[in-house]
Amino acid sequence: MKQVVSVSLGSSTRNKSFETEILGEEFKISRIGTDGDLAVFKAAFEDLDGHVDALGVGGADIWVVVGEKKYAFKQIRKLISGVKKTPVVDGSGLKHTLEREAIFRIQKDGLLDFSKERVLLVSAVDRFGMAQSLAEVCPNIVFGDLCFGLGVNIPVRTIKGVERIGSLLLPIVTNLPFKWFYPTGAKQTERVPKHPKLFEEATVICGDWHYIRRYAPEDLSGKTIITQTLREKDIEWLKTTGAKQAITTTPVMDGGTFATNVMEGVIVSLLGRPPEELSEQDYLGVLERLGWVPNVISLND
Repeated sequence: MKQVVSVSLGSSTRNKSFETEILGEEFKISRIGTDGDLAVFKAAFEDLDGHVDALGVGGADIWVVVGEKKYAFKQIRKLISGVKKTPVVDGSGLKHTLEREAIFRIQKDGLLDFSKERVLLVSAVDRFGMAQSLAEVCPNIVFGDLCFGLGVNIPVRTIKGVERIGSLLLPIVTNLPFKWFYPTGAKQTERVPKHPKLFEEATVICGDWHYIRRYAPEDLSGKTIITQTLREKDIEWLKTTGAKQAITTTPVMDGGTFATNVMEGVIVSLLGRPPEELSEQDYLGVLERLGWVPNVISLND
């Protein structure tokens, strides 16, 4: 049986483990939250090294992307540097393929007509594939990287603007503590609504679920949420906001969706090759074999 384990800087309350069959292979898939404890996070990776088929970095990114350049968070790379045998993924390879394709698929299948929507993507550098595809199909889009990532009230409205700002700031940002820019541990469950006007103006809200839930207002009436990982509690909370529907980009397994780092770990395990050797077509080929389509969850009819 193949084993994929996501070790997360997030809350342990979201832990989950189950067994399933994927493309004829038996898998045990687990998520271990470390409640933001860096020492526990580091030790878990080292303890699991060589004992599982793939390790996922959860609640954090190794890589952020802008244009053709990738930047690694120095702190996260150091924490996983003790892993020598097992492939380590953070979901960035899958984000660049699955999430890019998800936007085109949503448009093609008529789930949304982005030409008529107003989109807020809470962070583009975290999901640059999604950002690029949205820029192609949606003329009215706001990228919230400065607003939510750096606390600077400057909405970015073009992909070129994201590229310019990213090329200037990411070499600096990725050398600073990760928790300055992304909630870890118990903070992932805290709500600190920010920039309500950006949410109010948008009809579609896209991006990382923890960013969305942390910063969104209580009223999301009639809006569509496009994200990756939703658990039952997340769906129940979205219903209270009046949101119309959620569309998840990762496949549904065991009644829920897992983060992109978990799904990338599954693909790496299936192909038996390290992530640096995989092409966009490798990822898309496995997704096609899985029969993947974006998953629509009706919230308030």
